[in-house]
Amino acid sequence: MPMSQLRTTPYWWDTAPPPPTERPAAVPKRADVVVIGSGYTGCHAALVLARAGRSVVMLDKGRIGEGCSTRNGGQVSHSIKPGFDTLARRHGPDTAKAIRAEGVASRAFVERFVTEEGIACDFRACGRFHAAASPRAFAALAKLADGDRIILVPRDRQREELGTDWYHGGAVFHDHASLDPGFYHAGLVERLDAAGVVFAPQCPAVALDERPDGVTVTTPLGPIEARDVMLATNGYSGALSPWHQSRIVPIGSYIIATEALDPALVTRLFPTGRIASDSRRVVYYYRPSPDGRRVIFGGRVSAGETDPQSAARRLRDVMVQLFPELGPAAISHSWMGFVGYSFDALAHTGARGRIHHAMGYCGSGVGMASYLGHKAGLRILGRPEGETALTTPGFPTRPLYRGRPWFLPAAVETYRLLDRVGL
Repeated sequence: MPMSQLRTTPYWWDTAPPPPTERPAAVPKRADVVVIGSGYTGCHAALVLARAGRSVVMLDKGRIGEGCSTRNGGQVSHSIKPGFDTLARRHGPDTAKAIRAEGVASRAFVERFVTEEGIACDFRACGRFHAAASPRAFAALAKLADGDRIILVPRDRQREELGTDWYHGGAVFHDHASLDPGFYHAGLVERLDAAGVVFAPQCPAVALDERPDGVTVTTPLGPIEARDVMLATNGYSGALSPWHQSRIVPIGSYIIATEALDPALVTRLFPTGRIASDSRRVVYYYRPSPDGRRVIFGGRVSAGETDPQSAARRLRDVMVQLFPELGPAAISHSWMGFVGYSFDALAHTGARGRIHHAMGYCGSGVGMASYLGHKAGLRILGRPEGETALTTPGFPTRPLYRGRPWFLPAAVETYRLLDRVGL
């Protein structure tokens, strides 16, 4: 496989790496809020709180922003995976409508935030082409198409949207968008710093001791007495809170970037410059880089987790199957991140006592993590505008699940089989 000095760090880190900060010498003994996790969820919650005058300490077991918030594909969608009918059966039509509306609100929130804050992160309301991997999938898209915000694209017009003949047509979702995850997170960190948030990278929370009037957060640098804790760990949730760990399934998502290509080639493959994804249960997602010189291609590559070199080979094989013109292209970057899935395919936010959470974005976290982080911060402040329909559904778990997804390999192989037969 052509490799160009393969880097196993995200392509986005070339221009916007996580801050190279080391563990501080000490942490404050007290804080109004301790935020655990420094991705989009934690950053947006912390920003609301700090700008309201609360003292905020942000802990992370790694570098600030080292997790999936700077490892994703930069696609911004409406975030809600279950359709209205499924949600209505589970929760009733009113709640279903409210939940679907929150997905639309999350996409709008990101655009409004980056515009008002002036964050230069290549945000583009480019739309998404969602490709049908089977005739059955195309028929399902036809039922969604409204002729306005969702436009059906038949197979004989597919190349107007995507330079491949592999699919059976698809649909354009005009409201979807893209951004550069690295620059977006860097802009958040700049604003947190200006608001007075205390960063503590390389400093994990190792225990939480909740009392009626607060929480003691134990760290390697000593305890912090906090009035509230915001748990913002999503796919990196661990044994710190077994209740949350038993409700989040960490799943590795893998991405490659090609070497710099002829821009004319990238334009042939992505004539409209949209982001793209397909209907397979084991989904693939891809896009041109913001400068129009590379192809960013991601998805799940194996039943279990694997290494970046193996992932690069497997992802490249799928990419070249779709786009034979990329056969000679070298792969410059291969990386992965853990997304957090919930058992009902919904994001969840709420609180258990003084420990607040937002997580379970199911692979659509750029918009929803930002939005629910912001909402959680407002609720900690006691503001009614922090309420969201995503606090309504119960946060389900499964018997025998304690945070290790032992069932994942079998599930992935089953999904691949269904994809192969077009079901």
